Amino acid sequence: MGHHHGHSHSGDNGLSLAFWLNLLFSVIEVAGGVLTNSTAIVADAFHDFMDALAIGTAVLLEKLSGKKRTTGFSYGYRRFSLLSAIGMSLFLLIGAVVMCISAIGSFFDPEPVNSTGMLGLAVLGIAVNGFAFLRIKNSGTHSHHHGHTHPEDHNSKAIMLHLLEDLLGWLAVLIGAGIMYFTGWYWIDGALTLAISVFIGFNAVKNLVGTMGILLQAVPEQVNLAQLQHELSELEGVENVHDVHVWTLDGSYHIASLHAVLNSMEKSDEAKILSAINSLLEKNHIQHPTIQLESASAPCNLVDC
Repeated sequence: MGHHHGHSHSGDNGLSLAFWLNLLFSVIEVAGGVLTNSTAIVADAFHDFMDALAIGTAVLLEKLSGKKRTTGFSYGYRRFSLLSAIGMSLFLLIGAVVMCISAIGSFFDPEPVNSTGMLGLAVLGIAVNGFAFLRIKNSGTHSHHHGHTHPEDHNSKAIMLHLLEDLLGWLAVLIGAGIMYFTGWYWIDGALTLAISVFIGFNAVKNLVGTMGILLQAVPEQVNLAQLQHELSELEGVENVHDVHVWTLDGSYHIASLHAVLNSMEKSDEAKILSAINSLLEKNHIQHPTIQLESASAPCNLVDC
């Protein structure tokens, strides 16, 4: 990540810290979950472990995506992150299904759970995730450079969201463990497991659908294609605009190509119109435009005119 003139090291450190904390903590959780006999904590350990993997992969792919484009990969390596996103989502989805099954089984045969141990783990979980969240939040505020948003900002945002979800999960475990401590209602552990796994499954499906959309070259959410085409054709000197294609390389870097027919092909007008088209595309979050200009009076010799 250090290829952005060294401004992102603090963000990098925040991500590395979150990675190690999540990894170490998921190991503690597995042990804690087994010792307290809580499936909810084991479920959360799985979630934390996957978060650690996601963060680790994000950091590695961030370094890879910074590599210059090659003759083999003319768009560079930014799409590699989609592969890990698909793998993780599928893995989380399978895990969520397995946890749901085990949670439903525990309703029929609820086993005693060590609620005091669960309370302790929940407090630890809130502390660890809270600390990581604040570290990334603080380092994220330093990583803005000349007003540009870099991929690691998107990464940091996604990871902060993960940590916030973990915090809420631990809050639920804390409340559940408190209730079990006073009432001995051990089925609450199964209910928590079910809630955690449904939540993980829902997010995994959402991520999978989003990633598939990117791979299938869907128009990015931030871009309204009909409105963009209308705004382009309203520009002064533009007769009409067609063959407008917009897709995204990795969810944050958008690419567009279009064909504009101009009223006049005076060189001075052409440069002005081209600049107007470019700034309109930039306003619509498009970083890589390819524009073909043609005069309305010129005979059309293109196949798709």
